[in-house]
Amino acid sequence: MRIGAYLAKQRVKGVKKFPLIVELEPLFACNLACAGCGKIQHPASVLKQRMPVEQAIGAIEESGAPMVSIAGGEPLMHPQIDEIVRQLLAKKKFVYLCTNALLMEKHIHKFKPSPYFSWVVHIDGLRERHDESVCKDGVFDKAVEAVNLAKSLGFKVATNTTFFNTDTPQDVIEVLDYLNDDLKVDQMMVSPAYAYEKAPDQEHFLGVTQTTEMFKKAFAEGNRKRWRLNHSPLFLDFLEGKRDFACTAWGVPSYSLFGWQKPCYLMSDGYTKTYRELVDTTDWDAYGRGKDPRCANCMAHCGYEPTAVLATTASLKESLRTLRAG
Repeated sequence: MRIGAYLAKQRVKGVKKFPLIVELEPLFACNLACAGCGKIQHPASVLKQRMPVEQAIGAIEESGAPMVSIAGGEPLMHPQIDEIVRQLLAKKKFVYLCTNALLMEKHIHKFKPSPYFSWVVHIDGLRERHDESVCKDGVFDKAVEAVNLAKSLGFKVATNTTFFNTDTPQDVIEVLDYLNDDLKVDQMMVSPAYAYEKAPDQEHFLGVTQTTEMFKKAFAEGNRKRWRLNHSPLFLDFLEGKRDFACTAWGVPSYSLFGWQKPCYLMSDGYTKTYRELVDTTDWDAYGRGKDPRCANCMAHCGYEPTAVLATTASLKESLRTLRAG
């Protein structure tokens, strides 16, 4: 209801471009070196930097976004991450704290359960597949322990799973069945892997056809309705190839140590100091599949979930469908 009211307010005010959720990266440093991620390829001088609390809160306030996804790097390596979360929650922002979970047990006492707060643990497959993805043994077991600990303490816990071209529809089914039925996380997010320019592994990213075929088969036989997926129905239609959308990257902007990233957190064509400057100085029509070759195989949520959300709110039929889907 809060997000719906926010969207309605933008329509009434005639605002054409606005953020739904900000990807906040208060650091780039990480305690893992995943093959599919290019974040830690920054120079050591950059990896040592930590965003001041005031800067992080100021950026979110300036943007007006109702939701914040705190990523990195590994956010729990930031010495004031709990203060950033606390101040955002005090402003009634919905906060998703993304983590590989290795430091959760050590730092979880700094946080309190809240209807506005959720841990998001990265789990990219079952034990062998996940540990291979993050290039370190034992991480899957630590993540599972952290999820169980957080749930026992009353926290909401979601997961985020990235799928590559080495994954099959059966792999998708098995990991989501485990997260949904065995680990019993509150919500699950899925993402087709996007080829970060600086990612060490450039061979195993999905193409559009591979993506739609994989999710179409995985979502069959009632799985899609049964799983507690944290996506709009239209975005899931998009992943299955049932709908096509244009990219709306301004809906999920990225703010990092460098500023607001053009045009999204997956591509870096420069930075601006304010969200308004990002909106006004970016040639949004130049991006998306069929426009920029770097976007050719992208079906990531940062560009297409906001498009699906806007299409949903513009249609009474789709809005009712979303409500029925929970």
